[in-house]
Amino acid sequence: MSTRIAFLKGHGTENDFVIVPDPENAIELSPAAVAALCDRRAGIGGDGVLHVVRSAAHPDAREMAAEAEWFMDYRNGDGSVAEMCGNGVRVFARYLQHAGHVAEGDLTIATRAGVKTVHIAKDGDITVGMGRARLPEGDVTVTVGERSWPARNVNMGNPHAVAFVADLAHAGNLCTAPPVSPAGAYPDGVNVEFVVDRGPRHVAMRVHERGSGETRSCGTGACAVAVATARRDGTDPAVTGTPATYTVDVPGGRLVITERPDGEIEMTGPAVIVAEGEIDAEWLAHALG
Repeated sequence: MSTRIAFLKGHGTENDFVIVPDPENAIELSPAAVAALCDRRAGIGGDGVLHVVRSAAHPDAREMAAEAEWFMDYRNGDGSVAEMCGNGVRVFARYLQHAGHVAEGDLTIATRAGVKTVHIAKDGDITVGMGRARLPEGDVTVTVGERSWPARNVNMGNPHAVAFVADLAHAGNLCTAPPVSPAGAYPDGVNVEFVVDRGPRHVAMRVHERGSGETRSCGTGACAVAVATARRDGTDPAVTGTPATYTVDVPGGRLVITERPDGEIEMTGPAVIVAEGEIDAEWLAHALG
């Protein structure tokens, strides 16, 4: 391993990431290494790591290489592997543009949840085709302290439990994962969203992301919230035949989510590169003990 490893730092509505460019998949990012990088006091700090690899060079993405040149090998802040990260895809696309790999317009990015279509607009916003939501059957309940709420089970390539509450403060501190029952509903853990109404087709949310704790934003979570709210409001596009667009406020900003009658969901929001530099490999080796 070289003594220096290039990195960048970016965020999408303040959901922040350490970006590690590694086109040929030559850097081994163990769970412990990812956790060290994401440590906000002893490392660089971030909600997760965006490992930038050519699809053809990664065993999890080779079958997608004909459709998408680049693979987002995403890791949660605790080092665990995640299927998808909506804010991460926007930041990943911004990095590709920043590095000169792509220009404004349309591109595709491979993820563990499949190939995602992306559009980089001239005004800077990035729109990601997030695919279709799945709505697994079965009742789910979320509990914080003495309060419990029924939750909508929504899968956006990763699992979500969406609870509508009277006050976002009722979600508590979200440092630890809110209990969800039945216990077997989410064998691999779940992202939990708490939602309040702000106006017509306008909601606000807080989220506990599995493996990261409370984050300032969650793109797949915002999509899950829009889908759950549309079903609650009776505006399911598959039934009405017209797209449903919701504004979703997150602690770090604002996302706009549109679900089309064919079920496809688009998410639009900002993505920013804030810094770039080098990771000292000796520090990383020491951090790993």
